[in-house]
Amino acid sequence: MSQPARLVLTLVLVWGTATPVAAAQVERAVRKRSVVVATNPTDALPVVRVARDTPTVLLFPAPINRKTLTFDESRIHVLDAGERSVIVQPVADLAEGERYEVGVFFADGRAPARAAFSLVTDPAEVDIQINVQRPELAGATCPVDEPRAPSPEDFVLLGLVDKEGVSATPIKRSRDATQGISVVSAIAYRGNGWVLVDADIRNEAGHSPWTPRVATLTGRVGLPLKARIVQVDSGAIPAGGYGRVLIATETSQLSASPVFTLEIVGDGRTLTLPNVRLPKAASARAP
Repeated sequence: MSQPARLVLTLVLVWGTATPVAAAQVERAVRKRSVVVATNPTDALPVVRVARDTPTVLLFPAPINRKTLTFDESRIHVLDAGERSVIVQPVADLAEGERYEVGVFFADGRAPARAAFSLVTDPAEVDIQINVQRPELAGATCPVDEPRAPSPEDFVLLGLVDKEGVSATPIKRSRDATQGISVVSAIAYRGNGWVLVDADIRNEAGHSPWTPRVATLTGRVGLPLKARIVQVDSGAIPAGGYGRVLIATETSQLSASPVFTLEIVGDGRTLTLPNVRLPKAASARAP
């Protein structure tokens, strides 16, 4: 047999063996499915079947926080992320046994707070649309899992801490004998877009129980800014007792004042902290 004839025969044989593989790829069945979000960190993640030549749309039942989207950029492309959807596609078909996680937090913070999926490639099927279902955990007749303890990565994923980190400034003690309330210790923290004052408060003996209700920060310029109060210990602070109170607000609403007055209004009495110096933004701190 001549050399050209052998070459043609070889090409025919190669083409003949390659054709079934190509046909199998073309004939991969497309599916639309629903999956349920895992409610416990130990639960197996729902599997999503992806393919190199097919985008897969994840549709969520509630708005998501797109800033918290996590995936392996070297293996997975995120083609688009909307208010309630994410479109993913692998860089190449994943090998057998190869899995990659894609996860995102819901914007409302309700449990389960995060939706995560295990991406695989199936030679026979590919998911073109995944309808994500989020189980309702609240309810008297349904068991409710304990909320997941926050992890360090949560603060980064939610954008509360960036490369500048967190700065802190101590706040001087303050005592108001007429009001019968004093600040035993306090410290102010500042992160990416937020400030928080952590104060230990004493309700002096001989006074009625006191519950903080409203907090405001007032600078030398601008209007008073209402802040959010978080009481670590539930219930009123008893006479002669102590309570820990957190006061938080967004820095975008703060006036450009170097010094603030913090007022915490409670049941019939007001705690006033003058000359509160909040930490400067990291970019404004001296090197």
